Amino acid sequence: MLPDLQSSLLCDDVRQERNGKFILIGLYQDIPVPAVPAVMGRLCIVNRWCCGTGTFKQRSRVMRPEGTVLVEGKNIEIKLGGEEETATSVEYFMNVNLEEEGTYWVEILLENDMKLRYPLKVIVVKNAQGQ
Repeated sequence: MLPDLQSSLLCDDVRQERNGKFILIGLYQDIPVPAVPAVMGRLCIVNRWCCGTGTFKQRSRVMRPEGTVLVEGKNIEIKLGGEEETATSVEYFMNVNLEEEGTYWVEILLENDMKLRYPLKVIVVKNAQGQ
């Protein structure tokens, strides 16, 4: 049975405690930049899957405002042994070049089928702190 995408979050970094819990650092709503183009040193996508059984291939990507791929991850294997299990994937994208202001799109695919698409606005703001 195909799993449900419980959540997908965009942040600066992720740490994992010894007990297995994840700590997300710098959760994004929008990305304010002082000017474009701007380079993000690191962008992290965290996905959590649940309510499925089997092994699946997940892929994440960020699309430019005009619809072309800005960055795309490799296929990540998601394994779920039963409906009560969860699986969390963490992907890092380094030195992401944000070429223009506008709405970028984060897309999460499972078995090449889009499961979620959400906006990420890059906004030029005077006096914005560098990413």
